[in-house]
Amino acid sequence: MASTDKAARRAKFEGAWNGIRDELLDHFKSCGMPQEAQDWYAKNLDYNVPGGKLNRGMSVVDSSEILLGRKLTDEEYLQAAVLGWGVELLQAFFLVSDDLMDSSITRRGQPCWYRVPKIGFIAMNDSFMLEAAIYRLLKVHFKKESYYVDLLELFHEVTYQTEMGQLIDLITAPENDVDLNRFSLKKHSLIVIYKTAFYSFYLPVALAMLFCRIPTSYTLPSSPKPIAPYEVAKNILIPLGEYFQVQDDFLDFSGVPAQIGKVGTDIVDNKCSWCINTALAYATSEQRKILDENYGVKPTEAEKELAKKMAAGKNGEEQGYLGEAENRVKKVFEEIGLREKYAVYEEGVFKSLNEMINNIDEGAPGQQGVLKRQIFTSFLGKIYRRQK
Repeated sequence: MASTDKAARRAKFEGAWNGIRDELLDHFKSCGMPQEAQDWYAKNLDYNVPGGKLNRGMSVVDSSEILLGRKLTDEEYLQAAVLGWGVELLQAFFLVSDDLMDSSITRRGQPCWYRVPKIGFIAMNDSFMLEAAIYRLLKVHFKKESYYVDLLELFHEVTYQTEMGQLIDLITAPENDVDLNRFSLKKHSLIVIYKTAFYSFYLPVALAMLFCRIPTSYTLPSSPKPIAPYEVAKNILIPLGEYFQVQDDFLDFSGVPAQIGKVGTDIVDNKCSWCINTALAYATSEQRKILDENYGVKPTEAEKELAKKMAAGKNGEEQGYLGEAENRVKKVFEEIGLREKYAVYEEGVFKSLNEMINNIDEGAPGQQGVLKRQIFTSFLGKIYRRQK
């Protein structure tokens, strides 16, 4: 039943995108853009925006319904969906430009946008257009709302924060310039918080809070001092987003393709992941030498061929064998007890987040205009001990 409900919610959200997309294209056409440019923009929107999991965008709608304590009217749903698709447009902007910067090959099971024939470096301008579309939609749908400027500032602030995180990531862990001295758990935390947590976790909830007119401060009879709900939300959602990324990093090391839907590549790609940073914090001098010599080392052509042979006869799935250097790194990870350290980390952060969530004062039963614990418990419930 739950999966059916989720499929229905996704279908409704995708249906809203069709209207939003047409609205953007109609405006583009009204500016006198030639047919060739209209076709290009349409392909950009269709290829890059609606193809992901849509969790970020749908969280705006879900959080709005939790805060209001009811289903949204059709008019409210459209507004919440515009904000949700604004998050998805922001995500698309980041991914298109990020793939170009990283020289990535595929995204969501298809070639990265810049690798599509005739696109190339025009992808950079296309990414700018995806970002600009957010502000076009906000102007059309929210210009008359009292919180319009707050929406603008929130999107701008979170975009800036994400770009800060991207910069630290790019200069800390360039793929072909391995230097583990640049790595640390503190650096990893900073990258994750700024590059992922703000836009993936805080932004959707803060947008829903603005949409539901949650004030920046309020008092309740049971609280001795004013409550700052946006700070409360941020203090929960940022560590929750960090936990999500640490989990992703760990699954890249520990999960098999059949489980996580892909081959883990963080080791060969020189990623500044939680796994390598934890290993560096505990490694002996001998283990550190192994990590220095093998982390970020690409598999040889012979090893790639072996990986293909191992995959043959198994539905074409890669089995995660990428080379001896990677295996040496993974052996060190096992020796330092990375699995046990992750389990301790996960239980600790789960307990801490639950304590913060339980401390949220919801006021009287059914009270409007206040923060609700369910927003955060639903996020945490989806993440805790996930296997993919």
